[in-house]
Amino acid sequence: MLSFISKIFGGNKSEKDVKKISPEVEKTNRFFAEYQSLSNDQLRSKTVEFKNRIKEYLAALDTEIQTKKDNAEKLGTADIDGRDAIYKEIDVLAKQRNEKIEEILKELLPEAFAVVKETSRRFKENETLTSIATDLDRELATQNKNVTIESDKAIHKNSWNAAGNLVTWNMVHYDVQLIGGSVLHSGRIAEMATGE
Repeated sequence: MLSFISKIFGGNKSEKDVKKISPEVEKTNRFFAEYQSLSNDQLRSKTVEFKNRIKEYLAALDTEIQTKKDNAEKLGTADIDGRDAIYKEIDVLAKQRNEKIEEILKELLPEAFAVVKETSRRFKENETLTSIATDLDRELATQNKNVTIESDKAIHKNSWNAAGNLVTWNMVHYDVQLIGGSVLHSGRIAEMATGE
């Protein structure tokens, strides 16, 4: 009887949530297909691109917040009420900034997930991935045996030692995992069956 009622009213909450998230998964898979043609360096540069897009999205608000902070500091300690009023305005702007961060992260989510999925595919299909060495690569190479530097190239192995056992990356994310990641990103809990 309960399943009949839920069919009449459009399914249970989790089914509705999955239906709502499905377009994000479809976008992720479109970007995933597109990113397969990128070089390793181009794929890595997506992270810098995302950071720049976030910075651009917040630029006007960040400038306004900084201007208000500068104006508050110019008032000095003699005008406590004036400073307090400005800092209350800054608090309102800071809340708006947090909302804008959520907006831009939600917009970038399918692209970011596609980068992770494509990176996973490359590690599954290749024993090593080579790219131009960054400062982070050089630092990782001093701490991890699965990262080496040869001239200006960083070589990342798809296998590493974990608790004395050799682990090899052998997975590309399924759609259900992308749904789970999206749920977690939204601040909710995702319960998934074993193996998902």
